[in-house]
Amino acid sequence: MSEGAIKKEEKPRKFQAIRGTRDLLPPETALWNRVEQTAHEVFATFSFGEIRPPIFEATELFARGVGSETDIVSKEMYTFVDRSEKLEPQPSISSMDVFFQRVKQLYKSGEIPQDKIGLELVEKQWKKVDDLLKGASNIESGGIEVYELIMLFEALRLGGDVSLRPEATASVCRAYIEHGMQQLPQPVKLYYMGPMFRRERPQKGRYRQFYQIGAEVLGGTDAPAVDAEIIEMVMTFFEKLELRGVQLSVNSIGCRECRPKYVELLRAELLKVKDKLGPDSQRRIETNPLRVLDSKVESEQAIIEKLPRIGDHLCKECADHYAAVKRELDLRGVKYRENWRLVRGLDYYMRTTFEITAQGLGSQDAVCGGGRYDGLVELLGGPPTKGIGFAIGEDRLILSLQESGKAPVAQGRDVYIAWMGENACATAVRAARELRKAGFSVELPPVEQKFGKALGQADKLGAKYALILGDNEVTSGEWTLKTLADGSQRKVSEQKLIAELKKM
Repeated sequence: MSEGAIKKEEKPRKFQAIRGTRDLLPPETALWNRVEQTAHEVFATFSFGEIRPPIFEATELFARGVGSETDIVSKEMYTFVDRSEKLEPQPSISSMDVFFQRVKQLYKSGEIPQDKIGLELVEKQWKKVDDLLKGASNIESGGIEVYELIMLFEALRLGGDVSLRPEATASVCRAYIEHGMQQLPQPVKLYYMGPMFRRERPQKGRYRQFYQIGAEVLGGTDAPAVDAEIIEMVMTFFEKLELRGVQLSVNSIGCRECRPKYVELLRAELLKVKDKLGPDSQRRIETNPLRVLDSKVESEQAIIEKLPRIGDHLCKECADHYAAVKRELDLRGVKYRENWRLVRGLDYYMRTTFEITAQGLGSQDAVCGGGRYDGLVELLGGPPTKGIGFAIGEDRLILSLQESGKAPVAQGRDVYIAWMGENACATAVRAARELRKAGFSVELPPVEQKFGKALGQADKLGAKYALILGDNEVTSGEWTLKTLADGSQRKVSEQKLIAELKKM
């Protein structure tokens, strides 16, 4: 191989963002900041406080909170072994066996380096212990071999599975339980914003690292006014952003008393038309019939429209609650439409469910989804707790705002300081400091430039004004302020500079 070929191979790799992720750059980040600042302001007026949960949690938290059979948990989560903790076998044959099988699995997947400790040695030692302990009731009767096996396993720094969060509701509920927030005045009203992670096929407005803004109301009562107020809050947020084409859809999915009966009725009706449905809907008839109502397959729409509607099968308590939610929305002037096909697949969801769509997102136009989940905190090990919340897809919200012309244009600097000469340098630094204190954006060149070059650079940066400081300006105390749009300029004293700029 020639020397030139070797050099070519050693060329540094050109790195790019991983597929499904992207960099957020100015001026787009200005829109992100405006959206998030508006959320902070609006949610605070409804007495919500911000929570910032960790980006990763125990995988089991999401398996329980999101559903172990959902695509999110079974296919889309970024899961890894936390090696910061030791996974130690407990003194029983069954738990040792589970631990040993886990070690073998990690060897085969390459998560334990093959050269760290020999798998053959582990298997040989386990066979000795297994033979010795057959019929034993606990590990202590194994003697020194068992102790050696434990020492061998402890050499492997393993840990439980953790996952990057695919959503934040489960994390918020976990924090509510862990920090004893049920002892606070109820309800506890929390909101969050930040990145989530799912290994799904990237498409318009959907990424593997995406962002959500959400809120949860935990504890207290399940009064219809609670449901209406959280919907009012998110609609107020979208109104402040001037989001176009906003449409709120609401529904009730019943409770543990009436929903199972409806699900069985729905399953029976779906079985009658099973041969007319696609493979996904056929599979869902057995696993989760409610999800068939979500189908977007064109050939299935006429069939679904003839299916029984959940609103006709609510128990009296759920029907009354739903009617009261709609009255509360009317009272608040919140416009909505009813959508009987708007459902949630997991058992802990109940009663109110809602979705908000916006323009500019194509057929997948949902920008926010929410609902009541009175059983989730209890499912995660907490006390019986009422709960309702929503999550906004911030990426899709930003896209909708951009499509409707709400994206900010690139903003230039307010003032470019063109200075020349050693004496002017200190004056320029002082001027920049005072202007920034007053809230102006200032560009201060690190080295002196000829005034012609400096003014050209100010134009390129989109500056509104150029503050010209040379020996004459420093000596006289009268600074030159040039308006770049029309080329006009005036003399301004240092003391009056800020006041003049605020008037202009």
